[in-house]
Amino acid sequence: MTAGLPIAAVLPDLRATLRTMSRLVLIAPPGAGKTTAVAPALLDEPWCTGEILLLSPRRLAARAAAERMAELAGEPVGRTFGYATRLDSKRSAATRVTVLTEGIFRNRIQADPELAGVSAVLFDEVHERSLDSDFGLALALDAQAALIPDLRILAMSATLDGGRFAALLGAGTPVVESAGRSHPLTIHHIGRDSEMRIEAAVAAACRRALGEAEGGVLAFLPGVAEIERTAERLAPLPPDVVVHRLHGSLDPAEQRAAIAPAPAGRRKLVLATSIAETSLTLDGIRLVVDSGLARRPRYDRAAGVTRLSTERVSQATATQRAGRAARQGPGTVYRLWEAAAQAGLPPFDPPEILEADLSGLLLDCALWGVGDPATLRWLDPPPAAALAEARARLTALGALDGDGRPTAHGRRIAALPLPPRLGHMLAAAAGLGLGAVAAEVAVLLGERGLGGDSADLALRLERWRGERGRRAEAARGLARRWARLVDAAPAPGADLADAVARCVALAYPDRLARRRDGDGVHWASAGGRGFRLDPLSPLARAEWLAIAETQGSAAGARILSAAAIDRGAIESLYADRIVEARSVRFDRATGGVIATRERRLGALRLGGGADDRPDKAAIAGALLEGVRSEGVARLPWPEAAQRLRLRAGFARQAGLDAAALPDLSDEGLAARLDAWLPPLLEGRRRLDQIDPGALTDAIDALLGWDGRRLLDRLAPDRLVTPAGASAAIDYAAEGGPTVECRPQALFGLSVHPSIAEGRVPLILSLTSPAGRPIQTTRDLPGFWAGSWAAVAKEMRGRYPRHPWPEDPAAADPTLRTKKADARGRSRG
Repeated sequence: MTAGLPIAAVLPDLRATLRTMSRLVLIAPPGAGKTTAVAPALLDEPWCTGEILLLSPRRLAARAAAERMAELAGEPVGRTFGYATRLDSKRSAATRVTVLTEGIFRNRIQADPELAGVSAVLFDEVHERSLDSDFGLALALDAQAALIPDLRILAMSATLDGGRFAALLGAGTPVVESAGRSHPLTIHHIGRDSEMRIEAAVAAACRRALGEAEGGVLAFLPGVAEIERTAERLAPLPPDVVVHRLHGSLDPAEQRAAIAPAPAGRRKLVLATSIAETSLTLDGIRLVVDSGLARRPRYDRAAGVTRLSTERVSQATATQRAGRAARQGPGTVYRLWEAAAQAGLPPFDPPEILEADLSGLLLDCALWGVGDPATLRWLDPPPAAALAEARARLTALGALDGDGRPTAHGRRIAALPLPPRLGHMLAAAAGLGLGAVAAEVAVLLGERGLGGDSADLALRLERWRGERGRRAEAARGLARRWARLVDAAPAPGADLADAVARCVALAYPDRLARRRDGDGVHWASAGGRGFRLDPLSPLARAEWLAIAETQGSAAGARILSAAAIDRGAIESLYADRIVEARSVRFDRATGGVIATRERRLGALRLGGGADDRPDKAAIAGALLEGVRSEGVARLPWPEAAQRLRLRAGFARQAGLDAAALPDLSDEGLAARLDAWLPPLLEGRRRLDQIDPGALTDAIDALLGWDGRRLLDRLAPDRLVTPAGASAAIDYAAEGGPTVECRPQALFGLSVHPSIAEGRVPLILSLTSPAGRPIQTTRDLPGFWAGSWAAVAKEMRGRYPRHPWPEDPAAADPTLRTKKADARGRSRG
C-alpha cells in the first residue's frame, strides 16, 4: 500500500518507536502519504489488538481516506477500513481502521473515556489547529495518563512545528520526519484588478491556465456563491474540459467525481472551497488558481455570534494550496496577488481556540470532571474572557449550576452530538412535543444548501422535506437519529412555521427580534443587538422574528436565517423571563413626567402604554433627575428666593466670611440637590406645581439662622434712608449692588451709604419725583458738593413743589412736597 510513497522510508522507524513509546509526532509534508499509509502499517504491530482511529478535519477527507485505503487493500469500504461522519458512516464489526471527524471522536471519548477496543488514535493535520482537534488531543492525553497508558497517540503534522507538539505530548516524545514528494512547482503572481470581481478574475486565470499548460485545474474560491458565479463566467469552455464543484454541501457522488481522475481525453477543472487544501489528492491536477481568499468562521464576542468572514489567506494556506498542483508531477500555480504582497500575508491562520465560542468546550470539560479547562494540556490555552462568556451562556441555558458543575439538563444536552445551543433546543423542544422538528432545524442550521438558500427556515424545511437525492436523504436520516436521542415523535397537527419558530427561539432567545421600521430592514433583539434583513425577503413583513444565523458586524449583522414568530409564542416560551417594567421619565417640553408601563424580554419590548397609576416615588425621582440634567434654573423660583441667592452670591464673591455661607448658585444647589429638593417634589407631577414659597423656605433652611443673620449684616436686603423709607438693593445690577431712590430721601447724609461692613459702596441711582433717572453716583458727598447745584437748578423748574435746597447735606430728609412738609411742621 505504501509503494512509491515518501512515507514508506520512515514507516519502519515509526513502527519500532511505537513498540516502546506511547506517543509520537510525525512530520510529513503534503503528498508524503501519511493519511493513507500510516494506519494500515500499524495493524500488524503486537500492541495493536484493537481499532485504530484516524481523525480527519473534514467529512469529505475522512470518507476519501477510507475509500482510498480500502481501494489499495482491494476491499470494499466498511470492511477493514471504514469511516464515520455526521451524515454518513460505513463500518462493520470487522473494521480495524475508522476514519472519523474530530467532532465524532470528541463525542466518542466523552461517552467512553477508556476508549474500549481502541489501540491507537492518530491525529491527522494537527497543524490546522481546529478547536475539536486541540480538544480531542487534550482529552486523549488526559485519558492516556489516567486510564489507558497503553494507548498510542500519534500527532501528524504537515508543517515543521513538530517541536511544539512534541513538548505538548511530553518530555522525550520522539519526532519522526518524512521527506515529501518533490515535484517542480512554478508560481506566477498574476495579480488582480481591484475593480474586477473575484469570480471574473478567477475565470480569466482558469482560461489562461488551460491555455498555457497541460493537466487539470483546481481553483480555490472563498465560498459556494463565488463558485457558482465563476462557473457561469467560464461558460462556454472547450468540449474536452469538465467542470466540477467541490464543497461540503455537495452530494457525496459529486464530491467523488471531483476527486476522481478525468475520463480519457478530458481535462478536469475543479472549483473548490478551502475543503481541498489538505488531506485530499485530486487526481490529474497540475494547475492551481488561487484567489487568495478564504471564508473562515470567526466568533464575534461582542455580538455573541459566529460569523463567516472572507479573509486573505495566510502564507501557510497559500503554500498548502500551491502544493496541490505538484502532488503527482510538475505543477503550476497562478496567484491572484502580486509577489510583493506575499510577505504581507499573515504567516498562519490563528488557532480556532483563540477566537471560537467555547460553550461546548467548557461544558465538555465540566462533564470530563475538569472545572478549569486551563488545567488540561493545550498548545494554546483557552482565553479566560472567552471561558467566562461561555460559562455565563451555559448557566443561562441551565446547563451549568452556580458552581460551574453540569446539571442534569447539561448532561442531557452534552450527550447530544450538537453544540450546546442546539442541544438545548432539541431537549427543550422534545418536552413541548416538537423534538422531531427541532432535529430537522438543527440539521438545517448545520448543513448549508438543504432546502435552498432562503432566509426563511420554515420555507427551507418544507422544501427539504420534498427534496430527493442522497444528501437530502442522509440529512433526513440524521434528523431522525437525533430525534430518537430525545425520544421525540412528530407532533400531530403542529403548524410547521410555528414549530420552526419556537425551536429557533429556544436555541437563540437573545435573538428574538422585533421590526423597527416599515420596510423590515432593521430589527431590535432581546439581546440588545441590532440586525438587518433584506427588504425583499418574505420575512420582512413579519412583526417578530426568531433569528438563527447572522453575518457581519455586531452593530448591524445581516440575518441569514430566521423564522417568523408571533408574540404569543414568545410569551408562552419565556413567560418566566418576561418582566413588567414601569418607567417614569422627565419630559423636557412640559417640565412634567411621562409614565409608561411595558412588558420586556431582555432588551425587547413586547408591549405597553401609558401608566395611569405611576409610583409616586418614581415620579419624584424623575422630576429630580430632570432638574439634575436641566439645571436648577428650571425650577419656578420666586423673587424672594432669588434675592436671597443673589445676596449670598455677592457675599461669597466678595470674600466676606464665605465659608460660613452656603453656595446658593446654580452649581452649588445642583451639587446638594438630594439634600433640599426631594421634599418639595412630593405629590407633584410637574415642576411648575412646586410651591414658590416652599422654594424660598428651602433656601432659607440652607442658610440657617446664623447664616441669615450673617447675610443681613453683610448683604442687607434693603437700604433704610434718612427719610425713614427703605429701598431694595439690586444685587443683580450690572455695576454692582444698586439702590434706586430720590435724592430728597438722602438729605442730611454726609457719608456715602455702603454694605459689607462699609467695604463696598452702594451705587445710588437717583431719580426725579416722577421716577426718571437724574444721576448715578458712588460718592454722595462729592455729588452734593459738585454737580448737585446744576441738577437742583434744572429740577426746580420741573418740580417746583419739591425741595431742592442749596446745601442738601444740611437739609432735612423728606419724601413730601414743600407744602406737605410745611403742614407737617405746623401741626408739629
